[in-house]
Amino acid sequence: MNRIIKTVSLFVATTLLAQAQAPTPIKVNVAQPVSEIQPTMWGIFFEDINLGADGGIYAELVKNRSFEFQKPLMGWKIERKTFHEGEVLIQNRADKNTANPRFVSVKVENAQKGDLGLTNEGFRGMGIKNGLRYDFSVMYRQSGSPVKVHAELLDAKGQVIGEGTLTPSQTDGQWHRQAVSFNAKATEAKGKLRLWFEGNGQIDLDMISLFPEDTWKGRPGGMRADMIQKLADLKPGFIRFPGGCIVEGFDLNNRYQWKKTIGPIEERQLIMNRWNIEFAHRPAPDYFQTFGLGFFEYLQLAEDIGSEALPILNCGMACQFNSAEVVPMDQLEPYVQDALDLIEFANGDINTTWGKVRAQMGHPAPFNLKMMGVGNENWGPQYIERLKVFTKAIKAKYPNFKLINSSGTDPNGDRFDYLNKELRAMNADFIDEHYYRAPEWFLKNAGRYDSYDRNGSKVFAGEYASHTNNGASASNRNTWRAALSEAAFMTGLERNAAVVQMASYAPLFAHVEGWQWNPDLIWVDNLQSFGTPSYYVQQLYSLNKGTHVLSMTQNNQPLIGQDSLYASASWDKASNEIILKIANNNSQAQVREIQLDGVKKLDPNARLIVMQSDPNSVNTFEEALNVSPSEKKIVVNAKTKKVSLELAPYSFYVVRIKTL
Repeated sequence: MNRIIKTVSLFVATTLLAQAQAPTPIKVNVAQPVSEIQPTMWGIFFEDINLGADGGIYAELVKNRSFEFQKPLMGWKIERKTFHEGEVLIQNRADKNTANPRFVSVKVENAQKGDLGLTNEGFRGMGIKNGLRYDFSVMYRQSGSPVKVHAELLDAKGQVIGEGTLTPSQTDGQWHRQAVSFNAKATEAKGKLRLWFEGNGQIDLDMISLFPEDTWKGRPGGMRADMIQKLADLKPGFIRFPGGCIVEGFDLNNRYQWKKTIGPIEERQLIMNRWNIEFAHRPAPDYFQTFGLGFFEYLQLAEDIGSEALPILNCGMACQFNSAEVVPMDQLEPYVQDALDLIEFANGDINTTWGKVRAQMGHPAPFNLKMMGVGNENWGPQYIERLKVFTKAIKAKYPNFKLINSSGTDPNGDRFDYLNKELRAMNADFIDEHYYRAPEWFLKNAGRYDSYDRNGSKVFAGEYASHTNNGASASNRNTWRAALSEAAFMTGLERNAAVVQMASYAPLFAHVEGWQWNPDLIWVDNLQSFGTPSYYVQQLYSLNKGTHVLSMTQNNQPLIGQDSLYASASWDKASNEIILKIANNNSQAQVREIQLDGVKKLDPNARLIVMQSDPNSVNTFEEALNVSPSEKKIVVNAKTKKVSLELAPYSFYVVRIKTL
């Protein structure tokens, strides 16, 4: 009898102890949404860094196609059997064509194929795909008998894997464009283009170009489809372009000028990409901006993938880390006019000056641009002084147009405090905050915006990424540890959607052989691309955004690191679903019960999406999905309105529960 009593007593004591130690349920208030989540909440930030544009999403395979690089024959090699003085010359017509002054003159005398040629190395090689059509084109000028151009695709060993012949049809001494297409017979990541000249005479060549047929939407001279598909798969609410530091330029001559990036590509004026010279340990002397990818193409891309366009314009200040050059205040007007003209280019009627230019480029309908950024990572009184001029002029003509303003390079410190105070006093529409920090910073700042003014200026988390090591270092990798800290931080962004209305990871793309900055969201080589763990975290947020924030608390407090847990909840009005997001940054598994208050009826079958891995895990070309989401069904207790989750170590969960 005593043994039975002791056993029962022990059971009761154990049960009471377990109940005492069981975590308090997490509560979600479904009946009272906290705030709206904007369609623009999760977006993407593109900058031409890491061979992001030329050699990246811009599908042109020929490097230095118009001979405008600082070294005119950079990327080219002259192939010849016998040297003849003056047979290949670079000529300059700067007095007649300042945008595209140089071209190459080739003089041959009874030449046969194989006697004289030019080979282009591409951007760290050319990605060639077996069976794919390649479109070769060139602008040429010649008189007299035609000089044939034989175009060959080469593999890494120099073997011909595709070829075609272009015989110029005009010999009137004027410039013409002509093209020929041919198919590749093999796949090669390190291909080249070789041109042989046949005939007798002289031919001038410019804009020597090679594009694959499989561009995004099949557009001639378009974008690399697999890279753009990665963006489309994110379903971003906005796309910010063209940067970034390239907006500022090393100095003002090197700044991005949108008007020089539109119109016929042969009239777009190339400049050096400022990342060409930025890092001594990552030299990129062949990094230039041809602007084949210009503002028209950016606006078209945003339209293609269903995103709002967010262009960033120079405010009359160059990079303050480089030259710190500023335009005098009495000379600022052209910069302001560029901003006004851009709005007209994007939105103006076809009878307006710039609306007509857009229509002539093939888009008579307006792009319906709603916002732009004035300056990038600029700071100090000199920025505020110039910003006020821009704001007054733009708001006077377009009062509902939204402006994004810089809070500098860091999320705290004297510069940030000064700008944050000044911009809020100006009632700025958006304040652009940037943070490249260690994972620990992101974990500690999950509650950063909990105390921000709900009614003041909104926040654009314009550039952020978790850095496990020093920036721009090869050891600074896209690990799951970094991505999980971002996922945890983003619960705080979502919870505070009344304050933070846009957010984007940065940088977006990186070529494995041409990067300057690390980590990055998507990595590419000449043939393939893969998303990092951070990419899939961004995608999970974007695809599971919801329309309204819901309160999600434990012991009446938001989860911002208690027991290494971070959480947020939202309501999707369109699908009648509750969306839960929970990050467990603990090395141990944890079980949590979630109580859904204020809901009448639930579908007992819910969707659970999970990412979980060792903190040091990464994705690679060989294992592109090593750290990526998986999905399964779970059961909700429809009677008690509870769901129990076992949270694996170092994991991130998204749960979608449908209401009936």
